[in-house]
Amino acid sequence: QVQLVESGGGLVQAGGSLRLSCAASGRTFSSNAMGWFRQAPGKEREFVAAINWSGSSTYYGDFVKGRFTISRDNAKNTVSLQMNSLEPEDTAVYYCAASLLTTAQAMSAFYDSWGQGTQVTVSS
Repeated sequence: QVQLVESGGGLVQAGGSLRLSCAASGRTFSSNAMGWFRQAPGKEREFVAAINWSGSSTYYGDFVKGRFTISRDNAKNTVSLQMNSLEPEDTAVYYCAASLLTTAQAMSAFYDSWGQGTQVTVSS
């Protein structure tokens, strides 16, 4: 498994931006795809974005609509999520996850390692 630690969450006004980061340690980081998921109170966990092992391919949830960008730095063992034009509906705990596969995946079943989560709150 991979140990993952997220950072960068916080409180932001609607229309603002946040950048989430996830630091990984453990198995070879560059061998696996990475993803971001989120969970709001009373709702199921939702896929946000994923990136393949090399960073050449990305995949986003439908609700993102060009507002978020996932990226990775294999030299630094980090994956980031740049979130722009944030909306109150984006309020949730955001989780970083490491996949068992090399290709970007939306299904949480393909991820075997999860961070502790970071809270993002968007005020209206």
